[in-house]
Amino acid sequence: MPPLVEMTGITKTFLSVKALSNVDFRLLPGEVHVLFGENGAGKSTLISILSGVYKQTSGSLRIDGQEVELQSVHDAAKFGIGTVFQEFSLVPTLRVYENVYLGREPRRGLFLDRRAMIAGAQNLFDELDFEIDVRRPVSALSRAEQQMVEIAKAFLAKARVLILDEPTASLTEKETRKLFGFIARARAEGVGIIYISHRIQEFAEIADQISVLRDGRMIATVSAKETSEHALVELMTGRAIDQIYPEIARGTDGEIVLSLTDIISAGVHGVSVDVRAGEVLGVAGLVGSGKSRLWRSVLGLQPIRAGRVMLKGRDVTGKATRELLRGGVFYLPPDRKTEGLQLAATARDNIALSLLGRDDVSNRIGFISPRRSRELADGIAARVDISPSYLNRSVSKLSGGNQQKVLFGKGFAKEHDIYIFDEPTVGVDMGTRSALYRLIKEIAEAGKAVVVVSSDLTEVMHLAHRLVVFSKGRIAAELTGAAISEENVLKHFFADTRVPA
Repeated sequence: MPPLVEMTGITKTFLSVKALSNVDFRLLPGEVHVLFGENGAGKSTLISILSGVYKQTSGSLRIDGQEVELQSVHDAAKFGIGTVFQEFSLVPTLRVYENVYLGREPRRGLFLDRRAMIAGAQNLFDELDFEIDVRRPVSALSRAEQQMVEIAKAFLAKARVLILDEPTASLTEKETRKLFGFIARARAEGVGIIYISHRIQEFAEIADQISVLRDGRMIATVSAKETSEHALVELMTGRAIDQIYPEIARGTDGEIVLSLTDIISAGVHGVSVDVRAGEVLGVAGLVGSGKSRLWRSVLGLQPIRAGRVMLKGRDVTGKATRELLRGGVFYLPPDRKTEGLQLAATARDNIALSLLGRDDVSNRIGFISPRRSRELADGIAARVDISPSYLNRSVSKLSGGNQQKVLFGKGFAKEHDIYIFDEPTVGVDMGTRSALYRLIKEIAEAGKAVVVVSSDLTEVMHLAHRLVVFSKGRIAAELTGAAISEENVLKHFFADTRVPA
């Protein structure tokens, strides 16, 4: 079968930096081909060349056997290439249907045919089985809903080559299943799909081939069905998986730092759990199980209807978020861009913001020492392995891995008694994950209480000393030691109440 896309000897250089070096890549009709690699491996550069964003420095690109030179995204679209980038390209002030048809609006005479646009967009979302009001402005949508609109735009274009960059990063389990169903239908119609994701567990279900990039070079192309997760990690990082997850020593007889009793809030139905110093408490569950909402309730980010929160023996139920943070809690939110970072500020300034209030940074009347703030921020950046060359860049220009390191760095600005990491490695490659896991080990072994909330089952199982499994707003199981196994955890995902381990 002739390839839809054939890229041969692709090299791309930015000034003196070689982002891609002699890369070969082929995509067949009806094939789901995963591009896998760490941040900075060259995945985004490769798809940007195929999407018309960049032009290769050398090498050739063929579509349907015809050599082409793409000058723009519009040029690529004419050849049937549709791309859903990780960074959305929606216009917030326009409505959903207007975004879907942007640049391809149907007309009735001299005027836009809005009735046709609304009907067409609604039919498209019905076909995708995405529940969205097409008349709503995009600014009123959640990130997951905006992701659905981006996907719908690409499908509307009837692309023959569909590039999906981290498409499930913001989707719930239910929405992900719908997307996979549509990918299966598109593949059956001969559409070639390039799929980029850090979620290895998705590959065996939807992919045919996996191409692994490392440091701008193509390392291997392997069968998705015949290659294990361990082998993929080793190809991507050059290290075995047991070198990724550190062994974390557990503190003995750690005191209870945080105690939650019968917590009831939106999506949480009577949860009780203690968090101890020197221990990593893992929290697992499907998206929507309540595993994140519990901690957001504790932090005052959503109201608690009933129950009690005790922080170091003090009742802080319903207290403001600021008071909990001042009381010794550090919270790393799951969405770093909307809740964790100031994207327009530099990496150094983001870390420095967390230093405000320290006696050695600002005095009693509020004057701040720029020199001391800079020294401390740079020291923290070195601790979390952020290159000095990145410190003066705006956070929005950094990779997801470096953004997450900045977010972790904010936790080292002051002393905290408990660290709550909600999805600590979302959208982060394995190399950066390994660095972040070492920071979690450092925190726990320093005697701090650590909570790791994660949708990545492998991650939370490897890190946790004690693991609670959420199902339908309740804790379905509490596991320790050898009981923390994939089989044991999965069987509790759909339970309604606590089940003895």
